[in-house]
Amino acid sequence: MTTALMALTCCGQVAAQSDVNIGKHHITLQSKLMTPEALWAMGRIGSHEASPDGKTIVYTVSYYSVKENKGHHVICRIDNNGQNNRQLTTSSKNETDPAWIQGGTRIAFLTGGQLWSMNPDGSDRRQLTKDGRDIEGFKFSPDGKKVILIKSMPFHDIIKENPSDLPKATGRRVSDLMYRHWDHYVESIQHPYVADVTENGISEGYDMLEGEPFECPMEPFGGVEQLAWSPDSKSIAYTCRKKTGRDYAISTDSDIYLFDLATGNTKNLCKPEGYQAPASEPTKSLKHQAVNSPGNLKNNPGYDTNPHFSPDGKYVAWLSMPRDGYEADRQRLCLYDLAKGQKSYLTESFDSNVDDFCWTKDGKTIYFIGVWHGCVNLYSTNIKGEVKQLTNDIADFGSVSLLNSGNKLLAERHSSSASADLYVITPGKDVKSTKVEQLTHENKHIFDQLTIGQVDQRWTKTTDGKNLHYWIYLPPNFDADKKYPTLLFCEGGPQSPVSQFWSYRWNFQIMAANGYVVIAPNRRGLPGFGSEWCEQISGDWTGQCMDDYLSAIDDAANNLPYVDKDRLGAVGASFGGFSVYYLAGHHDKRFKCFIAHDGAFNLESMYSDTEEVWFSNWEYDDAFWNGDQTSDAKKTYDNSPHKFVDKWDTPILCIHGEKDYRINANQGFGAFNAARLKGIPAELLIFPDENHWVLKPQNGILWQRTFFNWLDRWLKK
Repeated sequence: MTTALMALTCCGQVAAQSDVNIGKHHITLQSKLMTPEALWAMGRIGSHEASPDGKTIVYTVSYYSVKENKGHHVICRIDNNGQNNRQLTTSSKNETDPAWIQGGTRIAFLTGGQLWSMNPDGSDRRQLTKDGRDIEGFKFSPDGKKVILIKSMPFHDIIKENPSDLPKATGRRVSDLMYRHWDHYVESIQHPYVADVTENGISEGYDMLEGEPFECPMEPFGGVEQLAWSPDSKSIAYTCRKKTGRDYAISTDSDIYLFDLATGNTKNLCKPEGYQAPASEPTKSLKHQAVNSPGNLKNNPGYDTNPHFSPDGKYVAWLSMPRDGYEADRQRLCLYDLAKGQKSYLTESFDSNVDDFCWTKDGKTIYFIGVWHGCVNLYSTNIKGEVKQLTNDIADFGSVSLLNSGNKLLAERHSSSASADLYVITPGKDVKSTKVEQLTHENKHIFDQLTIGQVDQRWTKTTDGKNLHYWIYLPPNFDADKKYPTLLFCEGGPQSPVSQFWSYRWNFQIMAANGYVVIAPNRRGLPGFGSEWCEQISGDWTGQCMDDYLSAIDDAANNLPYVDKDRLGAVGASFGGFSVYYLAGHHDKRFKCFIAHDGAFNLESMYSDTEEVWFSNWEYDDAFWNGDQTSDAKKTYDNSPHKFVDKWDTPILCIHGEKDYRINANQGFGAFNAARLKGIPAELLIFPDENHWVLKPQNGILWQRTFFNWLDRWLKK
């Protein structure tokens, strides 16, 4: 494959090379098959927002250069009918987070760590802040007079500040838990600042959480979506977990707070005034403790995030998980009546997760997206909790927001066969009357050159008589008379759905393009099939979910004539990597090779190595040293993959990032070392500079090449 890395605007016009060195790529494929280089040449649509009148959408696109090993983020606009698509920013700097201000006459955005604005055509760029700290997010008040600025501040409650006379010292003195998170040491935390907007610019503002050692937005992925202005611009609802150290490490209890700008007073909307959480034993699952007792669940002890005021200001809605310590609990839509001080839950009849939502202008309806049977579709509810399904696409909607004062929505949509684009949805009364129209075609110039494999789905019976759904991905130019090497895909999470997601690494179409059939089951523990199905995995990592994997691959091998049962492989990341390590000792010679990325290998080590203790507590039940372990805890540790290495007999590729603090790299080292000591053919792909994911372009391509070289070596003989 060859690529011409020309810097182009969204409309295909050549921009000045001195200004932009990473842009939309002309790409000519030598074949019709997906390649790693084709994936990295694709533009990736990010944040997006409609103008107040709904006529224009502004959005970001990220482009990547393999040669330069970095990305570039630009801002584009398009009319709501798909016309007049153009790139607004041409600087060599990244420009992100576009938002309409001043009634839609200006666009605010971030670049160089400061807040800027420009006209809707990209002209008249003005710097709005000259802050001593980088601006990492922002949200203007409805009246335009104030703005929330997200800024990081030094934090030394956990990692002590080194003496000033030792400026080159690299040691860190740690005094409590949560000293690192995801991929970094926690030596700063984000706080929201409220700043005044004047004709002369924007002030540095005051800290809403002055003197509080709590982060807002929350680590590791929270952003400005965790804060919301009231329609009258007099108050701010924000998300915060007001815990530090060990208390933080064992708890998922975040709340929605209401901050009054006039008085500076803060009210917790989730809990009564003076609430004190029940004492907890930090080395045991909170599921069995008083904080999750029926009487305490009314106090919202789980994750509460992402508040949105109703247009009339009478209600605040937010995403709410019921229980403390369970990061994958069912995410419901909570409604708070500000006048009555009462909470209700609107999506109790939808037995899955609410992923995103928005209000209609009249405040009578909330639109939301959620997963069911392997697809993320659009639904609606009124304030009585009456839920209706509005789309039934074989796809995933990734976000939803109001397009205008009428009845149209702006959404991001993708599938396992198409990267993300923006769509306009006109909701009807039901699935048949809802209209979905594609707005952008970001990667059409690449997909027009590709042959995409067919996607099928199938149901089979599990060992306990339940119905199991799995996706089937067929190679391009599929020949039903041939037999193909086949991969069992093991999902992570462990409670992440095998939906119609599009990935730039774990991409089913590139696996199919390399000549593999892919079997991707929605095994026990995944949302979209009811709470009972989803929750059966906790405390049973090596039981029914593993049987489900084998049920899926056995059904495919025995009933799909094109699956070559003598050339099967199993691959997966995170919990999927754990699954691979476990199956390596329990597959009865079904598989000819394995690939595990960032998987847990030794659960005793994993318990005390990971930063988010609440995860291990909930999933394992107990610390490994507790003498009074539950039966589930004992079963979990007794069935840790490292205890079955004596049964390993199959080639395995282990991949890990050394900046992965969720599942530490010693897990990958241990698995690889064990395989080699056993004399099993094995490789280790280690990334010193990557976290739980692989984010750098050249590392990403190295990952893909290593992945397929390993599979081809053992499955294409």
